[in-house]
Amino acid sequence: MVTVETMPRHPAKYTDVLLPVFARILREHGAQSVLDPMAGVGKIGLLRDYGFSGRIVANEIEPEWAAQAPAHVEMHIGDAAAMTWARDGEFDAIVTSPTYGNRMADHHNARDGSRRYTYRHALGRPLHPANTGQMQWGEAYREAHRRIWAECIRVLRSGGVFVVNVKNHIRRGEIVRVSEWHAEELQRQGLQLIERVRVECPGMRNGANAGLRVPHEDVWVFRKHMRGDEEC
Repeated sequence: MVTVETMPRHPAKYTDVLLPVFARILREHGAQSVLDPMAGVGKIGLLRDYGFSGRIVANEIEPEWAAQAPAHVEMHIGDAAAMTWARDGEFDAIVTSPTYGNRMADHHNARDGSRRYTYRHALGRPLHPANTGQMQWGEAYREAHRRIWAECIRVLRSGGVFVVNVKNHIRRGEIVRVSEWHAEELQRQGLQLIERVRVECPGMRNGANAGLRVPHEDVWVFRKHMRGDEEC
């Protein structure tokens, strides 16, 4: 019998300290509906525990992870770059965390018995071709997220709030500024940056750069222009 306990674990769920930050932002902006377009196992549903009583909707490309969402989450399965089920301007808020383009995107099928912290190994099969969890930092990663962000902006109402949680990583001893790229890209697509929150989240201490982890995650908060302002 297949149960949630026997389904594949997601290797990159929201860190618990992020949820009250998200809830505070939604409360301050009066959001009554929220969408996580890359939701994994639907941990966004735990906003209920922090006082959010509005509509919680999630989208996830891998069915095994989508099936683990809490019952009160309205879950859709599909590509975040093509959410055809959603209307223009349907949501008061977007809250999501893109993949980081780090070594968790490795997708070779290791057979040496060593432990791997990757999306592919956690799922136990190759990822969907459109899943950015298999994309290392580079132009393909950036182009995929440009399309995803454009679709998210489409379904966000005028004046709505867009919250993105992301983290930089170390490659060959240097910081790869994935977080700042996402912030700049969302502004290029017309959103207004209104807040940046740094949350202490040291992360896993494994791999070649274990001693050089970036010690915080960013929560970027944007606003979609109101009608009458310069349009997104």
